[in-house]
Amino acid sequence: MIHGRIKARNHFTNLIFFATAMTAIGVQAKPAESVPGEYVVKLKDQVSATSFAYDLIDKKAFTTLGNKLGAQVKSSIPEDNIVVVRRPMIETESSAIKILMQNPMVEVAEPNYIYHAERTPNDPLLGNLWGMKNTGQMDSSNSAGVAGVDIGVEKAWDIETGSKDVIIAVIDTGVDYNHPDLKDNIWTNQAELNGKPGVDDDANGYVDDIHGFSFADATGKVTDNMDDHGHGSHCSGTIGARGNDGAGIVGVNWNTRIMGVKFLGADGGGTLEGAIKAIDYATKMGAKVLSNSWGGGSYSETLKQAIERAHAAGAIFIAAAGNEADNNDQGEHYPANYNVPNVLSVAAIDNKGELASFSNYGKKRVHLAAPGVNIYSSLPGGKYESWSGTSMATPHVSGMAGLLLSHEPNLTNVQIKERLVATVQPLASLRGKVISGGLANAYNALTNVQAPPDPNDPARWASQTLAISSAHPYKSKTKEEYVVEVAGANEMALYFSKFDTEKSYDKVSMFDKAGNKIGEMSGTNDDSYSPAISGSYVKIVFESDDSVDKNGFDLTKVFFR
Repeated sequence: MIHGRIKARNHFTNLIFFATAMTAIGVQAKPAESVPGEYVVKLKDQVSATSFAYDLIDKKAFTTLGNKLGAQVKSSIPEDNIVVVRRPMIETESSAIKILMQNPMVEVAEPNYIYHAERTPNDPLLGNLWGMKNTGQMDSSNSAGVAGVDIGVEKAWDIETGSKDVIIAVIDTGVDYNHPDLKDNIWTNQAELNGKPGVDDDANGYVDDIHGFSFADATGKVTDNMDDHGHGSHCSGTIGARGNDGAGIVGVNWNTRIMGVKFLGADGGGTLEGAIKAIDYATKMGAKVLSNSWGGGSYSETLKQAIERAHAAGAIFIAAAGNEADNNDQGEHYPANYNVPNVLSVAAIDNKGELASFSNYGKKRVHLAAPGVNIYSSLPGGKYESWSGTSMATPHVSGMAGLLLSHEPNLTNVQIKERLVATVQPLASLRGKVISGGLANAYNALTNVQAPPDPNDPARWASQTLAISSAHPYKSKTKEEYVVEVAGANEMALYFSKFDTEKSYDKVSMFDKAGNKIGEMSGTNDDSYSPAISGSYVKIVFESDDSVDKNGFDLTKVFFR
């Protein structure tokens, strides 16, 4: 079962946004932007002429040079006697420069400055991609977004735009490898491309796997991985639609190699057999990022073992959390719930930063969130459309993993996962919903920076104790009302230490003084907050039907500011 839903075409006017930097007399200039913790160091001429010349051209010897400089050597420009180094980001920039300049080997040390003008892609449909760049524009359902609720990739592009050295496998319905926005970033098996038709030229067990392979046909007669559904091509566009080519959209990676591994057919369905073969193929052929916007079935030991083989080969396995609005801590959803170190599970948010109404969640089993509502991307035949689902959230994160691997090729799959989780943008709406409590952020991941807490997080506000509880368990056809008032409060949020009701049927609703419904909660939501409530008053109404009776709720605090 795939995790995407067709919504609607996007009718945005094509826009490209430009930024201009200005300075004025009498106005203090903003500090120049630079990559946090990174410095460009020019070594004195006599250094490269002696024993350190080897260090500048051999990455294996970077450790030796780094020890001499008191920093980690990231890369080098040997012809100019330059190295790029990293120092602890808790250190001030001025202090790091001073320490580096005191080293007798160093001629010049300066921040690794960021330049913007040439890093805004000229793809005309960039304005449609709120997940990449949210300025508050309308999405394809004419819903206004909140500026800044995106994956921070525009700033990340100033540092890295992807690499052809990174192979990202889209394990899905195939890929339209002829799509104008995808064809230049499609993985190609050169041995098969230049070999004989009908022959396994590279002896990998698969015939004519030029751009990937299909395991969707149980008979084995159809092996071409061309997308006959659209789902895989849509995911691929988010990951790696060619950037800065003056056409269409742009992916998280302007440059990459997308390997289309098909096991889902034209109806969007596939088998366990096909999934195992697809994962094994991607692993065997060198993909280090596996993007998986699919799920279903029960626990499978053989599928888990395929993911473990991918882990042993150093690949990260990024999986959609699911579209059933379920708590994955309570119910199993595979493959996202497999307890394998390389698995990273992704929930979906909308353009306001709220958890999507359909998205699965889980503060113990789902790692982070990404844009997944009305996401505009590529479809077969050179087309584009807006779709929704955790399927659409997953490729945002898969693309970020590819970007990170392009920038730091020595990172392990587990280090990539840990970096993506640790560097999210915290969102109050995701507290208690995902492990990280935040939205994946490409710039933070590349710079290895932890973002400050969300100022709108109720946990940071003042609080008062409450003691409002349902019966445990509650009775059928319950209707209870409570009022909470906090004198002088401008905004409030209710905190439920326990919350367990029959999902979609037994509900806690919240109303303002005028009787307007301002929020609703249902299902399993322990340790959770209500939506933010404007003002100092809220009426709480708990209603249950006459079927399933669950444990109920304990409302123990109100937070306010």
